[in-house]
Amino acid sequence: MIKFRFKLVKDKTHVDFMGIHKIALLLSATMMAAALVLLFTKGLNLGIDFTGGILMEVKTPADMHVGDIREKLAELSTGHPTIQEFGQGGALIKIPGHEADSATQKSLREEVQKLLGTGVEFRRVEYVGPQVGQELIMTGVKAFVWSMVGIMAFIWLRYEWQFGVTAIFSLAHDVCATILFFIITGIEFDLATVAAVLLVAGYSINDTVVVFDRIRETLRKYRRMPLPELFNLAINDTLSRTLMTSLMTLIALAALAIFGGQVIKGFTYALLVGVVVGTYSSIFVAAPLLMYLNLRRTDDEKAEGSSAKLADQRP
Repeated sequence: MIKFRFKLVKDKTHVDFMGIHKIALLLSATMMAAALVLLFTKGLNLGIDFTGGILMEVKTPADMHVGDIREKLAELSTGHPTIQEFGQGGALIKIPGHEADSATQKSLREEVQKLLGTGVEFRRVEYVGPQVGQELIMTGVKAFVWSMVGIMAFIWLRYEWQFGVTAIFSLAHDVCATILFFIITGIEFDLATVAAVLLVAGYSINDTVVVFDRIRETLRKYRRMPLPELFNLAINDTLSRTLMTSLMTLIALAALAIFGGQVIKGFTYALLVGVVVGTYSSIFVAAPLLMYLNLRRTDDEKAEGSSAKLADQRP
């Protein structure tokens, strides 16, 4: 019987990751600084969930496409709406930042109906107030902060405080990279994207914990090995697993990006960027930072000294 095993990388690699870790950390720090600067200057393209506004779901004729709807609604009196495909023959029309009571909503619906024609069927019209949007922003921030606190507490209890600090910094790096992507591309940032960012944090910490586990095992096995060499050994031992897991995840996300439609576009792109950056940060950010946080092996050295003394006392 013929067995086939696909290997993305060899079982035993000898890549000198620590040899380029300073360049990687400099690039990561530059990226994080750029993300923060652009966040407070240019800002994100916030969706209707955060800005407030009117959401309309319509069913269009077979010969009307999204481009046609955008062209027809260019003359809308309230500004520039966002149009997305929604299901078979449907579309979502989002008019952000427009406060409206029932009468205004009715008037706006009639205006959209007039511009699109009588062949368009309205399935629902909803209004999200700006106050609700502010509450959703605060809820999203709190969810992220508390998830980071929980992750740090878990890592701290499982390992040492140095591991917890580097894990949180690595997660902050991944979030900044995802935010920078959305700022540069201008893709709408909504509640689904916030959920994707939290999923990215969970995926990234899973990768990081695998590397941390191997580092801890290697620390116990090679008590006198220099830390850069030891970290290289640990990362190379987990490299095949890390890259294979990321590749399989990216294949599934690529299918969502191609066939998932515009409604989950932001969600899918956030996950795609997060998986790539999360894999990078587990190797080039989380592990190298441990060398700068005074990671000691005092207990192991004491245990080794005690074992040597017992061996000398034996007849």
